[in-house]
Amino acid sequence: MRVVITGGTGFVGRHLAARLDPVDTVLISRRTGTPINDVDSLATAFAGCDVVAHCAGINREIGDQTFQRVHVDGTRAVVEAARRAGVKRIVMLSFLRARPDTGSGYHDTKWAAEELLRHSGLEHTILKFGMIYGPGDHMVDHVTRAVRTWPIFATVGYQDRMVRPVPIADAVDVLIAALEGRVTDPTVAVMGAEELELSAAVRRITGVADRHPRFIRAPVWSIRALAQVTEWLMVTPLVAKAQAQMLAEGVNSPAPPAPELPEGVRPSRPFDEASIREAMPVGRFDRSDLRITRWIDTRRRRPGDVSAFR
Repeated sequence: MRVVITGGTGFVGRHLAARLDPVDTVLISRRTGTPINDVDSLATAFAGCDVVAHCAGINREIGDQTFQRVHVDGTRAVVEAARRAGVKRIVMLSFLRARPDTGSGYHDTKWAAEELLRHSGLEHTILKFGMIYGPGDHMVDHVTRAVRTWPIFATVGYQDRMVRPVPIADAVDVLIAALEGRVTDPTVAVMGAEELELSAAVRRITGVADRHPRFIRAPVWSIRALAQVTEWLMVTPLVAKAQAQMLAEGVNSPAPPAPELPEGVRPSRPFDEASIREAMPVGRFDRSDLRITRWIDTRRRRPGDVSAFR
């Protein structure tokens, strides 16, 4: 089976690639020089492949990398390229609660991408994943670095929300099962084996990190405001606006409803100390995480060239 992975150098894509035979794997990403919106380039790259693992996606907008451009236009290009190249099957990574008219560009465009695939006429599987964690994630990584940096940690809202975290190893298992045709439903919900309150998940992470911050409950609007500020200021924001929406409503059930994976394919690993420790980063947040620092460093390397910073 020859597989092409869009978003092949991203968080999920690179973990999937590490599990596949490199001889029969094609990686597509901005880093590999194949734009996700260039149908001709994609069709050339897809030639001879059996299935596409469409993992390309963003959780915040930067410059021309908008939700519309990456999620919707990118998926449209992937579908057309697959059709031209004779690829018969697409497996797409989506979000558990992607749906229309949410007020969140992330949720709305993920749903629009799903709809493009559903109406493509191609064989497909849409995997609506919940919160995925692992080395290089935006969950364990950010919580750990945050509590190593500040003595206070804010949890979202006055009513605790529920989460079902999915370890990256289980996520890759599910992707491989779908690529191999072992997931028969065209749309499925993918949730972790353990359901717990978001605050309990955060406390579990901080305990493994051997940090004991003061926890405060913050209203949803303040978390959204924090998200906007950190998107402006940080290279990788502490929390993105899309993530604030996710945390505000919980990540433990699909919306709209979707069937779960069949037994034997569902994630099975618990959100325990071993899996959390495996995902933990080195270090804390510092000035190198600020966009202004990146801009200054870029200016020093390329005097007069402001276009190098995005």
